[in-house]
Amino acid sequence: MTIKKLPKLERPYEKAQMYGIENLSNSELLAIIIKTGTKEKTSVELAQEILAIEQIDKENIQFLQNVSIEELTKIKGIGKVKAIQIKSLCELNKRMSRPIDGEQIKIKTAENVATLLMNEMKYEKREIVKILVLNTKNILLRILNVSYGGTNSAVIEPKDVLTEPIKMGAPKIILVHNHPSGDPTPSKEDIEFTKRIYNASALLGIELLDHIVIGNQKYISIFSIERME
Repeated sequence: MTIKKLPKLERPYEKAQMYGIENLSNSELLAIIIKTGTKEKTSVELAQEILAIEQIDKENIQFLQNVSIEELTKIKGIGKVKAIQIKSLCELNKRMSRPIDGEQIKIKTAENVATLLMNEMKYEKREIVKILVLNTKNILLRILNVSYGGTNSAVIEPKDVLTEPIKMGAPKIILVHNHPSGDPTPSKEDIEFTKRIYNASALLGIELLDHIVIGNQKYISIFSIERME
């Protein structure tokens, strides 16, 4: 059965218009992105097949962030164009979670940092190190990408972290990095590196406020578990 043969109010576009986009199922929303089906399957059925790639939780579609274009095109009826459309949607979702230019964001807690960067960093398959540059009132000035690593670690030196904040005359910084495994528990190396940055930045008159490790919907503040010396 094609979409056109479905009752009018069961078609994703008509259903969205009548009941509101928020009342569509995950497969119906994805079907709108896919647009067209094949001779054998409707776009909704193709969407259901995509969502079946990971069967752990049918309501959790976050796995789409980690599904590659190649994996999507293995599904009959999903060519490169449709796969790229789906991945573009995932990228838009990440970008929409970023702060709006000109918006003043005050960082008061580790939770503020996690809320700001969780959606962007939890999907990454490699370790990324970021620096939040703050002014004296803890207002966010910039978010800097410092290093991109592999699936287990990112190679980084104190100079990589501090060069830009020094140029900016930044009084405060916060380190953030992700664990692709999803477990934010800091490693011994994470803690030792934090101590190095803390001491190096202090010598330069820059205060390291925290080092946050991002996992999958979880985060840990290294400062909350380790007193800096």
